[in-house]
Amino acid sequence: MLTLCRKLTTLSALGAAPLFLAAACSADHGDGGQPVGAGHATASRSARATAPHGTQAPVLGPPELDADETPAGRQGVTTGNAEVEFAGGRKGDALIVAVRCQGAGAVKVAVRPVQVAFRVECLAGKVGTTYNQVAVSGVDRAGTVSVEAPSAVRWSLTVGRGAPAEEEAPRTDANSPEAS
Repeated sequence: MLTLCRKLTTLSALGAAPLFLAAACSADHGDGGQPVGAGHATASRSARATAPHGTQAPVLGPPELDADETPAGRQGVTTGNAEVEFAGGRKGDALIVAVRCQGAGAVKVAVRPVQVAFRVECLAGKVGTTYNQVAVSGVDRAGTVSVEAPSAVRWSLTVGRGAPAEEEAPRTDANSPEAS
């Protein structure tokens, strides 16, 4: 079973702009990654694959990027902590950090030099992939992704670059009080 979940989240520093959230999922599996830190825009899309009962789905290689996104760095299947360097990109492109993991525990991811951090909850017996897109000043520079993970978690990572996700204006449901 494969579940895809796409979510667009925009957060801003010190309340300078409104918080925007939108989500669409093909099944209910909760949030794969929780962005932490100020001054960043994040678009997440999560995918979880579940192994048949009694077997353990392997963590495959690093997550794939969309066809219109360019790889900037990769880390194969790893346990424990690691740092992954990534190449600089074009001004105006967003930075994509995709993490795939399996095993009980949380993976903490920090992106420098843009000072963005997020956490990905990993589950025993399930392979999960979370994509986060960062679109702030400075993401065109080269940098490092630092990953902290318990030894029980196997993870891989892809860093890429691509066009920033488009935000949709908030909509009012026809049945909500604001619509009347």
